[in-house]
Amino acid sequence: MASHRKPRSRIPAPLTGHSRRTAVGFTTAALASVTLLSQSANAAPAEPKPATQSIEKVKEKVDTLYHQAETATQRFNAAKERTDQQRAKVDKLLDSVAQRTEKLNEARRMLGTYAAAQYRDGGMARSAATLLFSNNPQDVFDQSHLMDRMTGRQKQAVDDFQQQRVKAAKERGKASESLASLTASQKQLKVQKKTVQDKLTEARRLLAKLTAKEKARLAAIEKKKAEEDRRKAAELAEKQRQEAAARKKQEQQNAGGSGSTAPSTPSAPANSSKAAQAIAFAKAQLGKPYVWGATGPSSFDCSGLTQAAWKSAGISLPRTTWDQVKAGTRVSAPQLQPGDLVFFYDDISHVGLYIGDGMMIHAPKPGDVVKKAPITEMPIYGSVRPS
Repeated sequence: MASHRKPRSRIPAPLTGHSRRTAVGFTTAALASVTLLSQSANAAPAEPKPATQSIEKVKEKVDTLYHQAETATQRFNAAKERTDQQRAKVDKLLDSVAQRTEKLNEARRMLGTYAAAQYRDGGMARSAATLLFSNNPQDVFDQSHLMDRMTGRQKQAVDDFQQQRVKAAKERGKASESLASLTASQKQLKVQKKTVQDKLTEARRLLAKLTAKEKARLAAIEKKKAEEDRRKAAELAEKQRQEAAARKKQEQQNAGGSGSTAPSTPSAPANSSKAAQAIAFAKAQLGKPYVWGATGPSSFDCSGLTQAAWKSAGISLPRTTWDQVKAGTRVSAPQLQPGDLVFFYDDISHVGLYIGDGMMIHAPKPGDVVKKAPITEMPIYGSVRPS
């Protein structure tokens, strides 16, 4: 007979101390792993950090914003000049309208006087009755002659009234047109002002976000660029000296050889004393803050400074860079003389006053002050000698 074996018990044997500690440790680690895996599965995937711009890119963007703000500043200056001129014109026209209205009222009063007198006298019917019942026909004749004269004056009064009314209407029409133009200029002024402010606000926001380390890096980049600009300015100054010496030698040869004089060139300034006065004025402004739209005396923008400098020497320059570049004789960079105006960028949005040796005095940008700087720190558009 087959033997019947008792089934094996599935109850685990009691754990010893060491085995118990090992099992507990394993279980705890397993539970921790499961918990971490569960958390990882439920957590949203981490978003990649936004790539930070390089300091060079930030500098490029800030420089662009300052350039755009300066361009908008010149548009603001132009709009302000138009607004001021239009306001003066409107004031003059309104004065003229007031004077014309007074003349019209005077003509109206005179016409009213004649009309009232005619009404009281009853016109020709009254005169005919007087003649019919008068005891002295000569008196009636004298009165009739006087009435004829009065009639002529009445006609003149009517003509004067008509003329004054037409002229007054024309003056009021001109004033209305000028007021409309003034309103348009004021709107443009407001638009350009907001454009400048928006560009400057964005530039300041970018700079404010930089860390101390990034600001130090930016300062190092700007210092390196300034050194390069000074080197280029020194090279330009040397080229100017060489060309000046060559011109002088050529002039001496021409004078000694044929006795004829060399053709005049814009390299020989006729207003050097005035240029010296303009430079002296500009030097006296060193350290004063740049403020867009300002023309002095406590602050300046770039074209406000050059305008004020040359005004001190008795020469009137227009307000904007776009007009100043037309106010004189064009000269090349090697022919520059102290006092010349140097314009920058393709849109002619900046200007400085040349003082020699490749250097200028200019009002650079918001947050900066009137200072000396190499003319090579910005792309040169052209140069002009005021006259």
